[in-house]
Amino acid sequence: MNTKSQSDRERAEKYRTRLEAELAETEALVAANAGNSAPVQLDQQSVGRLARMDAMQVQAMAQEAERRRKDRVLRIRGALQRIEEGEFGYCAECGEEIAEGRLDIDPTFHLCVKCAR
Repeated sequence: MNTKSQSDRERAEKYRTRLEAELAETEALVAANAGNSAPVQLDQQSVGRLARMDAMQVQAMAQEAERRRKDRVLRIRGALQRIEEGEFGYCAECGEEIAEGRLDIDPTFHLCVKCAR
């Protein structure tokens, strides 16, 4: 076993715990807020137009938050899959190593700075 592959595994394990914790938290938020994006049902006779517009805006914000959380779940699962395949920390485009600082910001990044531009 060479040192490079050992250091790659250690590097990946450093991020695995962080990714798994974030995945559990994000999936819990998706499940907890599933009802927030349900259609707005207000009685037009008893609730004014502004209250309905406000409720619709809250609904739209909840739907966008849910979309972002689901997207994040997919990105986290992708990073965990790259860890399993031994490809974590390497650019999916050019194959170069992704800088540690970039992964510290977001371990789901799959492109180096150069290819991300």
